[in-house]
Amino acid sequence: MTKSLQLNIPGPKLTTKSGSSVRIGTGAGTKWQHLKKGREEGLKKTILTQLVDSLVEAIHNGFRHIDTAEIYTTHPEVAAAIAKSGVPREDLFVTTKYNPGIEPQPAVFPSATEWIDAALKDLGIEYLDAVLIHFPFFDPKFSNGQTLESVWRDFIAAKKAGKVRYIGVSNSAVEHIESLINVAAGDPDGYPQINQIEFHPYLQNQSPNILKYCHENNILVEAYGPLSPLFRIVKDGKNVEDHPLKSILPDLSEKYHRSEAQILLRYTLQKGNLPITTSSKPERQKEALAVYEFALEDGDVALIDKVGSEFEFRGFMVQFY
Repeated sequence: MTKSLQLNIPGPKLTTKSGSSVRIGTGAGTKWQHLKKGREEGLKKTILTQLVDSLVEAIHNGFRHIDTAEIYTTHPEVAAAIAKSGVPREDLFVTTKYNPGIEPQPAVFPSATEWIDAALKDLGIEYLDAVLIHFPFFDPKFSNGQTLESVWRDFIAAKKAGKVRYIGVSNSAVEHIESLINVAAGDPDGYPQINQIEFHPYLQNQSPNILKYCHENNILVEAYGPLSPLFRIVKDGKNVEDHPLKSILPDLSEKYHRSEAQILLRYTLQKGNLPITTSSKPERQKEALAVYEFALEDGDVALIDKVGSEFEFRGFMVQFY
């Protein structure tokens, strides 16, 4: 069966400012924001030292791609980790996402322009490697009058001003991306370069045809939740203990002498998507980075596709799809 360490990841080939290729990212998101916001009231706005330490550990273990967002409230922790890591800023790739405003999280800023300036200050950096619109589902009651198109114009202006290197979206369907391409009006600087979506074998297209569309239109797909099949699967309000991949992942793990998490991360890469994952455990951080050291046979990728398609699970943005 065919297998190769060479990867074909469609879309722009992201690099750090120093020129290194961008690889798998570590997130400062869902898990950490719940931990941070779940503390007693007097602590909610203080630094979550566990996240700072985890990010520093991840950077020291080799991660250079850090993913955060406004609604996670983890900009201060990312700033502290960057400063503490000792790694030059130009060797890191920092992505954050803008909250355009939906219930129950209204937009804090009147424009994305003002938010980008605030994000730079919060993160303690002079430029952002990438900014994404966190979701395209604008509600005028909560967006301070902003629209998907007006935010995109602000993003283009920030890129041209040198505040941002790459611009993109998250959780966006084909129609949302096409509306932004129309805003760009033929200006290559204005085309979306990234779409970060939930992706795993149980959700091989977050919205209809989105992978194929992005892959064919020079848009990098970043995959969040790639390890979802290994964690709590809830369907119709009930925990599902016996879902299809449980019968094949152990066998694949044994075949390749790799963990089940590594199998899923490598699968994600071989499907043409760049994974975003997270772990506070150093050994799992090292495991995640090691997915570039082996390859799955094409037949096993097809097997995961087939078995995964027999069951559907969506962990995020459920209310919109």
